[in-house]
Amino acid sequence: MSNYHNGNIFQSMKDMKFEQTISHQCGVTMNDSVEARAIAELMATKPGLKVTYMPAMIRIDGEGKIEFSMPEISEALGREMTPHLFEIFTSTHYGRMVMIDDDTVVLFGDMDAALAYE
Repeated sequence: MSNYHNGNIFQSMKDMKFEQTISHQCGVTMNDSVEARAIAELMATKPGLKVTYMPAMIRIDGEGKIEFSMPEISEALGREMTPHLFEIFTSTHYGRMVMIDDDTVVLFGDMDAALAYE
């Protein structure tokens, strides 16, 4: 099964169901660019992640945590990617973004797991 998704990810307000539960989802939205496409193509190979292409945007969504490896992204892109450049390419994110080290950025959907890095 492919992690690529091209459908509408937004729901009409009449179709929304509100629940008093905690979600452990996390993700990023990036403006469509060469860098964003390289990141999205790499992340689409990871289990449990959903990559959605929309006009002018790409979203990567997951559950629990999403780990972005700068060496892997650099290899896919063909030039260096740093955590600071990565943050520039992500228009927005949800979940707690933590720079673990110079090579790794992790998005946590579980806030308790993110506290270990505070």
